[in-house]
Amino acid sequence: MADILPFAQKHAPQPLWREALGRSLRATREEQGGRLVDIAERAGISPQYLSEIERGRKEPSSEMIAAVTGALGVELDELLAGIAVEVRRRRGTRPAVGRRPAGLVLMAA
Repeated sequence: MADILPFAQKHAPQPLWREALGRSLRATREEQGGRLVDIAERAGISPQYLSEIERGRKEPSSEMIAAVTGALGVELDELLAGIAVEVRRRRGTRPAVGRRPAGLVLMAA
């Protein structure tokens, strides 16, 4: 019978996109002093659904993300840049310099 070897991980697991998105949306809302019910109303969604997004329980569609960022008055590129910074911070890495980027890349126009 074959031995089962433990799976060795070289890096910490990547955070889920929905969790990083939720943390960023909640932090933005709280920095602005916004109430969950007010932002949800402006976005046209229920407070319960917004709460689930912020807690990383739901994977919102691009339309939902646009509605929430619009209700918060933030640009999508700013939100994504903030998420990228958070993911790097949690992984303990810095942006790659002089290397080919892997993963999500934002390009300036």
